[in-house]
Amino acid sequence: MPAVSMESAGLDDFDSFFASHYPTLARLLYRVVGDFQTAEELAAEAFWKLHSKPPGSDRNTFGWLYRAGLRLALDSLRKRRRRSHYEARSEAPAAPRSPFETAQDRERRERIRHALASLKPDQVSMLILRSEGYSLAEIASMLSLNPGSVGTLLARADVALRKEYLRLYGHE
Repeated sequence: MPAVSMESAGLDDFDSFFASHYPTLARLLYRVVGDFQTAEELAAEAFWKLHSKPPGSDRNTFGWLYRAGLRLALDSLRKRRRRSHYEARSEAPAAPRSPFETAQDRERRERIRHALASLKPDQVSMLILRSEGYSLAEIASMLSLNPGSVGTLLARADVALRKEYLRLYGHE
């Protein structure tokens, strides 16, 4: 999709940009935060930031929007982690309400989100975009990276995630 200048583009252009990118951004943010309602709110906030204070250059508006959304999602994860830490101190653990396998999957996803929250935002962005099926060239474009280095940076991000997961939870 060609870059759209939010200052020079009319309201109709922003509306079409929003309509074409909002569902994808919300789905991407859902992969980070694990809650669709929160993901939709964060996607709307990213679009609000784009509309109210657009980037200085319209060279890669699409990438700017995704980076802003992913950073908002990471901030949300960190806030949730802090909140759950303090809530856990004051509450007794609740009994699981779902089958054993579902609980294990949910726990694993939460652990991965917790480990992701400890990584650098660019590393998380690459891992999430890749898990969404974006090619290395698309990731390079979205994150304004050298296309030749994305594979190496993605491999390093994967290693960093594995190390952080093992540091937090040990070997499983």
